[in-house]
Amino acid sequence: MTARSRAAEAPETAPGDGGRLARRFALLRERDEAAFVPFVMSGDRGLDTTATLLDELVEAGADVIELGVPFSDPMADGPVLQRAATRAIAAGTTLPRVLELVVDFRRRSDVPIVLFGYANPFFRYGPEPLAEAAARAGVDAILCVDTPPEEADELRLPLRERGLDMIFLLAPTSTQARIRRVLSVASGFVYFVSVAGVTGVKTADPHAIETLVGRIRRSSPVPVGVGFGISTPEQASELSRFSDAVIVGSHFSKLFEEAPDDALAVREVVRSARALKDATRRRTAP
Repeated sequence: MTARSRAAEAPETAPGDGGRLARRFALLRERDEAAFVPFVMSGDRGLDTTATLLDELVEAGADVIELGVPFSDPMADGPVLQRAATRAIAAGTTLPRVLELVVDFRRRSDVPIVLFGYANPFFRYGPEPLAEAAARAGVDAILCVDTPPEEADELRLPLRERGLDMIFLLAPTSTQARIRRVLSVASGFVYFVSVAGVTGVKTADPHAIETLVGRIRRSSPVPVGVGFGISTPEQASELSRFSDAVIVGSHFSKLFEEAPDDALAVREVVRSARALKDATRRRTAP
């Protein structure tokens, strides 16, 4: 059966009910916390360092981890993450090796993992084989940055068949039609891009997006997280008032890049992660 015929038969509903991701968000709602979601570029400073960092981020309070799959032309990423991807590729990081990393991580932790990447490596691997391998490895969701809902069924439906979510993006520039389209297929959570442009270039302004994020949350069947341009506990605390998750990426890659050695790089990221997670616990509004 083709993806097109499956799409005609299958309802547009979220598959991940009862999975690790859904359970984590349910637990955080009970605690009145927003999720802290750090992004890690797999293989930056080597996959062994990534494995160490994942364990340390769990200890620091990470609720969900976005695990980047490096790609040579990451058009949605700013200079910091582009350089991180370049370093990771030079270190020999591939999608199969990232999946092996998740297998190893699953022996120690049940923190949900979202693979974050681009269509080229995902579709070269193959949608059906990727969905099968990701499910076996213990991945919980995939975010394919450059694949909109209209073009996603070839991957989204095999993922759904195996209980995995496919995460989609919204932005301040999204039209009402685009918001409705994304919410009609949303599962796991919706990733709201807080600033226009690429990652790590502009700083998020919580006040500028609060109304729109609130409106999306009221209509969304799944949690709504906010990412791009977040680097301080003050931003995280403010965003936690009106979003379900705070997603931090370029900030950590910049710390990694600037550290003189691997051990210090991990320590600096973990130090910052603890402060950011603490900020998501101080919610003052529903």
